Formats: sequence, structure tokens, C-alpha cells
Amino acid sequence: MKICIYGASGKNLRQEYFDAAFALGRLLAEGGHTLVFGGGSGGLMGACVRGAASLGGEIVGIAPRFFDEPGVLFPGCSRFVYTETMRERKAAMESESEGFIVLPGGIGTFEEFFEILTLRQLRRHEKPIAMLNTLGYYDELLRLLEGAIAGGFLDALCLGLFALCDSPEQALAHVLDGGACCNAPGTVL
Repeated sequence: MKICIYGASGKNLRQEYFDAAFALGRLLAEGGHTLVFGGGSGGLMGACVRGAASLGGEIVGIAPRFFDEPGVLFPGCSRFVYTETMRERKAAMESESEGFIVLPGGIGTFEEFFEILTLRQLRRHEKPIAMLNTLGYYDELLRLLEGAIAGGFLDALCLGLFALCDSPEQALAHVLDGGACCNAPGTVL
């Protein structure tokens, strides 16, 4: 299965975040899955891709050409796709993938998550989405969404379109089962 990961590019994070991302990459490679990612060598993206590469996993990097600077992109990809814009990058990552795992991250990761979630809500795809909730990182985001539901801004069914997972194993299992475990709103694994 081709699985896209989104995640932080930052370097000054707690080690537990890097460890979980690396473990996820190894799990993908062990299972014979292709890791699709934004091409970066740093942060949690880099940790995940290094985990996959450590076992010879299939890796597809996708990034805009302006990221092609020394030390920015991961050099060990099986295949690399260059785009002209960030929007083209996201579209290529979506079309290349059969499921998504969202690692902890910042504004870019949030934006990628919300776009892929919105597209699923609009039935533009039926691909499973898991959020790796290392150290409870996404607990506040879940509360934000629950507040939006309480205020009438969001349908409660939206929470059933993704799973909040506490471990790399749970996140991968959710994606591999096609998101079948997310039949009830607010699924937390």
C-alpha cells in the first residue's frame, strides 16, 4: 500500500516524537508499503523516511523545485517527483497515496490534514486517515473540533473520518484496514 505521511520539519522536538516517527517508517518498510512524503530530510518527516530507508523501504519524495537546496531534501528516495508549487505538491501526494498518517507537526501539517479531511468529507476520496497522537499532541485539536461540533460549525460525523492513534502500530493498522474502525464519531485508538 502507498501511505502518505505528513509531519513536522522542525528539529528542536522531544526525542519521543522522533522515535515514534522512525518506528513508523520501519513498520512501513517491514510491511512492504511505500512511504510517500513531502521530500524533506529534517524533522519528523526525515525521521520517518530514515526509518523506512534503514530497512530498504520504497520511498517516494514529492517537493516543489524551490526546496531543492543542499541539505533540504532526503537524498535516498526510490523516486522523486518535483512540482512547481506547494499546491501541486499536495495534489501529487494525494493522488500518489492510498492512505494518510499525520504525524505531529505545525501549520503546514495542520493545513495538509485539514485539506485531506475536507476532501474526504466532500467524498472526493475514501482513503483512510490516521493521526499519530504521540505524547497526546493532537488532544487539543480534537477538543477544538468537538467545540466546533458543539457550536454547530461542524457535523459530528466528521470525527468519524479519521482516527486518533497513540502508537505507530495503531496508526498503520487503521490505514491498512481502510479506516473500518472509524464507524463511530470521535474514534480514538
